[in-house]
Amino acid sequence: MNRFPTLTLLALMTVLPGMAALADAPKTMRLDYFHTGSRTSEIFSLDRVVLEPLPWPGNPARPVDTLLRGKYLFEVREPESGRVLYSRSYSSVYAEWETTAEAREISRTFHESLRFPAPDRPVDVVVLKRNANQQFGEVWRAWVDPGDYLVHREVAPYTDAVIAIEHHGDPSHKVDVLFLGDGYTPDEHEDFVAKVRQATDLLLATAPFSDRRDDFNVWALAPPAAESGVSRPSSGIYRDTPLGLSYDAFRIERYMLTFDNAAFRRIAASAPYEFVVMLSNSETYGGGGILGQYSTASADNEWMEYLVVHEFAHHFAGLADEYYTSAVAYEAPEQLVEPYEPNVTAMLDPAGLKWKHLLDDGTPLPTPWPKESYDENSLAYQARRAQLRAESAPESEMNKLFRENERYTTELFSRAEYRDRIGAFEGANYLSQGYYRSALNCLMFTRSADFCPVCSHALVEVIDQYVAR
Repeated sequence: MNRFPTLTLLALMTVLPGMAALADAPKTMRLDYFHTGSRTSEIFSLDRVVLEPLPWPGNPARPVDTLLRGKYLFEVREPESGRVLYSRSYSSVYAEWETTAEAREISRTFHESLRFPAPDRPVDVVVLKRNANQQFGEVWRAWVDPGDYLVHREVAPYTDAVIAIEHHGDPSHKVDVLFLGDGYTPDEHEDFVAKVRQATDLLLATAPFSDRRDDFNVWALAPPAAESGVSRPSSGIYRDTPLGLSYDAFRIERYMLTFDNAAFRRIAASAPYEFVVMLSNSETYGGGGILGQYSTASADNEWMEYLVVHEFAHHFAGLADEYYTSAVAYEAPEQLVEPYEPNVTAMLDPAGLKWKHLLDDGTPLPTPWPKESYDENSLAYQARRAQLRAESAPESEMNKLFRENERYTTELFSRAEYRDRIGAFEGANYLSQGYYRSALNCLMFTRSADFCPVCSHALVEVIDQYVAR
């Protein structure tokens, strides 16, 4: 018997304080589509329009996205006037895959979804994509009639299994985060709930989230799995799990994603959510995060705290990775342009630096740091890391290596002249040269415990977008 409190659909809307407001909100509509292409072609095709079972949890005071942090943007428009009723910028698994070497050789199809408050009349849903100059241009348009009898009415298959971890009020003015568990058998359900409580405490104890804890609602749901654990093909481990989480996405052993968007969306529809964190029932280091889609983390890894917070920052605020020495699947761009992510820059115009208001007088640009020593150590560290994986060494050996590297980096940075300054430190966004980060160290660069001021500000902007009245 589950000793944790669960919620029925009625309870979600009426029992918990502040949740009654959901009853007055519009329904949640979802447009499911297939995204097919390669480096030279891109095709969108409609799958279906879905009316989800729960009311829309979003902020009615901020329907239009003004931050524009993703590679794509979708807008719900009035057909006659073109007025934007709702919009969100986002990224996707396809958006990452098309930058890989594989995309030069073959085409692939990914299933994706767009969620928005159900309109009361027909609308155009328009998808826009950034071009080579980072400007948005239309790439697809679908006409959606909410009154069409072919709109699928979805049920909430797991509503009675949703657990309220933290509830601070009406979802329409809170950030609603749903933790989904994958690879947990019924006997392991209590372990999942304990991990969610731990992860929630870790996430919301990290600044700037710690200053805004009351602005978050947190839910948890783990559909029962037949087998314990998730897939890790490079180790010969295969699991058919409810969410389909798997390591080795794009052949990067630590990169954990699901490609089963349809299953994930159907499960998630049982709870009010805007952001999703998937926890895998696994010990091996791994995770991932995609703006506006979901983030993942291995729940039983020693570095779970870092993984949850780092990957959530990708998913929540579109922050770029600031590291550049780890193996990635993405190919370097043919031409450097100013990235749209708020925490990295190509510094093509130093006078217009994104964070110039935070610079101290006298801070040189680029900003000197012990890059040569860092790179030399990182080369050896990454080689050892690859060797441990090739040898299928125990995870304890990998954790030991991570700790050794963290100690080296901490000591090296403690002697850097500009360690406490905001500047432009070369090395970011997977490239050793050409991209710059704002601080010597940050949670988006190493396994640091803190975000730099630029990243913190970017996170706060998103919180404000979801809670402002």
